[in-house]
Amino acid sequence: MFTDRREFLERMTAGAAALALPLASALAEPTGVRGPWNETWLDKLTGKHKQFFDAVEPNQGFAMVFAWGFLNLNHEAYGLSDKDLTAVVGLRHFAMPLALSDAMWQKYKIGEAFKVDDPATKAPATRNPFLHADGMPFAGAELPTLVSRGVIFTACNVALTKISEKLAPMAGVTADAAKAEWVAALQPGVTLVPIGVLAVNRAQEKGCTYCYGG
Repeated sequence: MFTDRREFLERMTAGAAALALPLASALAEPTGVRGPWNETWLDKLTGKHKQFFDAVEPNQGFAMVFAWGFLNLNHEAYGLSDKDLTAVVGLRHFAMPLALSDAMWQKYKIGEAFKVDDPATKAPATRNPFLHADGMPFAGAELPTLVSRGVIFTACNVALTKISEKLAPMAGVTADAAKAEWVAALQPGVTLVPIGVLAVNRAQEKGCTYCYGG
């Protein structure tokens, strides 16, 4: 009787442990990203030296200038190639429109709304000057050139949603239509993230140091 009871308890304990292991494993595993978000940009943080440049204002594009300087001066001072380096520029808050096309800047009067003058015309920008060499403080720091050198850009979806809603009347469209148009107009090499501060966090967890870009 004692032997039967002991065997029964041992089997019960073993069975419970067997059930608990996969349950604990399932609870411990991350659920993964939900919805339309793309996290492949995190897999590109492979340089020996990695830095995140955090932009919250247009600031004449200086977050991008800092990324440009990070690449160039590492090359000049240490002989490092772009492949040795990973630069991420996070466009959040009022810097988010730097990720948009010329057409969106013209249609939604972004230059006027954000008081951004085009250096080429000295007037409120009717194009996105940060896409053009003559719109930047330093040629080569414009977004497409940086992307071609491997610089990663993220854009904040919360900022995109709120700013496009605010400027929708400038284009005579609904807030939903404006947001859809802005998402479609994000430049190649720019990844839309749920919120900009999340990108800062994930990049730092992947080994990026932090630089405030204004």
